[in-house]
Amino acid sequence: MSLTSFQAARLAKRLEGKVALITGGASGIGASTAKLFAKNGAKVVIADIQDDLGSSICKEVENIKYIHCDVTQENDVKHAVDTTMSDYGQLDVMFNNAGVPAPRSALQILTSDIQDFKKVFDVNVCGGFLGAKHAARVMIPVKKGSIIFTSSGVSVTTGDAPHSYTASKHAVVGLAKNLCTELGQYGIRVNCISPYLVATPMLTNAMGIDETKVEEIMSEAANLKGMVVKTEDIAEAAVFLGSDASRYISGINLVIDGGYSITTPALKMAMKAHFGDH
Repeated sequence: MSLTSFQAARLAKRLEGKVALITGGASGIGASTAKLFAKNGAKVVIADIQDDLGSSICKEVENIKYIHCDVTQENDVKHAVDTTMSDYGQLDVMFNNAGVPAPRSALQILTSDIQDFKKVFDVNVCGGFLGAKHAARVMIPVKKGSIIFTSSGVSVTTGDAPHSYTASKHAVVGLAKNLCTELGQYGIRVNCISPYLVATPMLTNAMGIDETKVEEIMSEAANLKGMVVKTEDIAEAAVFLGSDASRYISGINLVIDGGYSITTPALKMAMKAHFGDH
């Protein structure tokens, strides 16, 4: 029994022959993405400051290399891109995934600290900017490539996260759209992924609770019931945006939140509090 071309395409390794660089690739969404990229045929370089975790992934999975990189330092980011080019001769996918949370004090403007605010922007926005800049440097001459950013569901909602984090993730989307406009002439696609809450180490540490409790809260607040979003779900989106399956998709903010951002939960909560579940 022969496969249809569609079935064959689904069975094929979607990133065969491609080289990807993933910042923040040693844990959470980045680590899941690195593993899925490699499973789909890509050569992967993960860039992070978590040296032990990064090295352990390399031992666990073939076709993944690790390089120490602080995305707030331009020389580090340049070195990561140059090392990838030196090792593999190409860079097809740049996934600007590194990020940091904001302190809980930043939920209120009067208790927000300007230095914390700047730190969040330095990693989440400036780090992504540097990744895109140096990826574009090597992609423009070959007139192809995919640049992806990790933004957040808070890029399309308000009031759910600290001011600095929300503002930084809105900024990432704006940066990606502006880059899409500039780099399209060179055949380079630029997109964002904006996940709902995912129980990554970064989130559990920021919230001060364990993964099970985070997922319980997520499920309670979620619009789409019966499942919990995992890092692997976000990785699948990154594979899609890095592969030729999305070859004419650029400038989008792919929101992976089960419809949460298009709901209006405040009225529902008030009605439930007043009338109960009936």
